Amino acid sequence: MSEEEYDYIFKVLLIGNSDVGKSSLILRYVDQIWNDVFVPTIGVDFKVKSLQIDNKRVKMQIWDTAGQERFRNVISSYFKGAHGILLIYDITARDSFKELENWLGEVERNATPQVLKILIGNKCDLDEQRQITVDEGEAFAARNGMKFIETSAKNNTGIQEGFKKIATIALKIFEKEDIKKGVNLRGSIVKKKQEKRKFC
Repeated sequence: MSEEEYDYIFKVLLIGNSDVGKSSLILRYVDQIWNDVFVPTIGVDFKVKSLQIDNKRVKMQIWDTAGQERFRNVISSYFKGAHGILLIYDITARDSFKELENWLGEVERNATPQVLKILIGNKCDLDEQRQITVDEGEAFAARNGMKFIETSAKNNTGIQEGFKKIATIALKIFEKEDIKKGVNLRGSIVKKKQEKRKFC
């Protein structure tokens, strides 16, 4: 399906420390594959997922970013134009949760103020190794105006919900915009072709 056949194109960015499972989440969501052996992402990786929401054809451009400190400057440019950001931490790794404040700082510096954010506590299948409670995750999300979901790439828990939630929220926002004026959420001109509405 060509870009002209989509009603909306949304760019979604996954951020968080290395080893929190960002690549596993994307692979499970897009390809329905689970692999317990992964090589750390170098820089950024990219996948596409098509879905139907309220009779609208949506194309999601999903960007997987490296979590290592040395790649922070590289990935900062990928925040530009993002409609949604998934902040990922590992429920079994306290350091990944503590680092969320720094990742939010990256969002504030590099993304638009209107970008949608969802907090995801990954690896909930490892509950016996849990270091961050559900209450802690919910409280952090509430303080920072985010939705919160716990997921497991291994068990395919919560992943469809997380990605669909951000696409659904983005779609509702865009549909409320004054499309006739050709202005999107960020005030940039929307290119129209055959009455299609595309945002990217």
